[in-house]
Amino acid sequence: MTVTAPALSRTVRAAAGRLSWGLVDQAVSSLTNFAVGIVVARSLGVTEFGAFSLAWVTYGVVLNLSRGLATDPLVVRFSAVPVARWRAAVSRSSGTALVIGLVTGAGCAGIGLVVGGSVGTAFVGLGLVLPAVALQDSWRFAFFAAGQPRRAVTNDLVWAATLVPSMFVVAGHPSVPGFVLAWGLSGAVAACFGCLQIRLLPGVGGVRGWLRRQRDLGVRYMIENVSSSGAAQLRMYGLGAIAGLAAVGTVRGAELLLGPFLAVLMGLSQVAVPEAARVLRRSPHRLSVFCLLLGGAQAVAALSWGLALLFLLPDGGGERVLGALWAPASALILPATLAVMNASFFTGAAAGVRALGAARRSLRAQLLASGGYVTGGLVGAAMNGALGSAWGVALGTGFGVAVWWFQLREGLAERPASTGSTRSDPPMSHENEGTPTP
Repeated sequence: MTVTAPALSRTVRAAAGRLSWGLVDQAVSSLTNFAVGIVVARSLGVTEFGAFSLAWVTYGVVLNLSRGLATDPLVVRFSAVPVARWRAAVSRSSGTALVIGLVTGAGCAGIGLVVGGSVGTAFVGLGLVLPAVALQDSWRFAFFAAGQPRRAVTNDLVWAATLVPSMFVVAGHPSVPGFVLAWGLSGAVAACFGCLQIRLLPGVGGVRGWLRRQRDLGVRYMIENVSSSGAAQLRMYGLGAIAGLAAVGTVRGAELLLGPFLAVLMGLSQVAVPEAARVLRRSPHRLSVFCLLLGGAQAVAALSWGLALLFLLPDGGGERVLGALWAPASALILPATLAVMNASFFTGAAAGVRALGAARRSLRAQLLASGGYVTGGLVGAAMNGALGSAWGVALGTGFGVAVWWFQLREGLAERPASTGSTRSDPPMSHENEGTPTP
């Protein structure tokens, strides 16, 4: 079918609009998290901030576990589908996210009670709020799959608005569990608001059916996602064991300095898979170009942000942002910037591999890239503490770039030239075709 110039122009404008709203949504989410990190870093000592950071990276693991089993299959298989199918899928996907939050939350709370101390209280607080924050995240991806990123922005704004007074109250009497609960309970408000936005309740009863029907993608994506966030968790745990909690706080401080740019990176990654899937359906030969442009634009932005931090931000400004963390964290800006540039390139390739439905290739790439990340981070930590770990991660992510682009090239080569879409959806029973009751 011939695509006319006006039709192509409309398609490009629509995709640009969705990408822009995805950036806005992640800007709200990531800048909110950035603000939380700054408040906590300034309110707590370096060691207690390290304990908070361990809980934070654990939250990232749970979120990626939930995304792999619940929302990644949703955006791959239920983007741009009829509303009835989308609502049926969202009900089961959100129910899966909620159950994952409940199970992992119970585990975190139990571990926290055993460990004790500042780390233990952080994990107990995290366990209490994980179900709510996992559910809130599932609503966001449901809106992206439907091509309605504005509603995701609204939901994140509700979280941000609720978070302001909560953090203000805790900052008056700062503690690690207090900050974790203030952040998580604000997310619970946004999760409840998401139910009203979408007029659905999580379909807990459909979790088993969802996992069974999506297991070809879900299991691989779960392992892939958890290997990514789990690598960050292992690196932080290993860094803490090798160089102490203060080193963990220093690395997290450097990540906070890159936080505003990471909003851009994560915002694009959220909407990149649905957009790559649309490119694949309409113009398969343009997929690799789309992925390269996506990754390259992010890498240039990362370099610009890192250079601004290195040459334009005065020491006094850095100290006002991070307090006592500024001096050790600023030494990590260069290797941290290089690592984010590398991550930008393999994020672009990953969007293409996932759009192809090549879960086996994406799993292989992520496992290899995560292995390089952990190895570099821990070997570097053993050699030179936080700074050595940062340079090791920069080298490890460079290895990841090569792995992801090789898998994208091979995945495109394997794809039959006559195929016009991603791999077919699994059959759905008549039970799944109806619209759930709000």
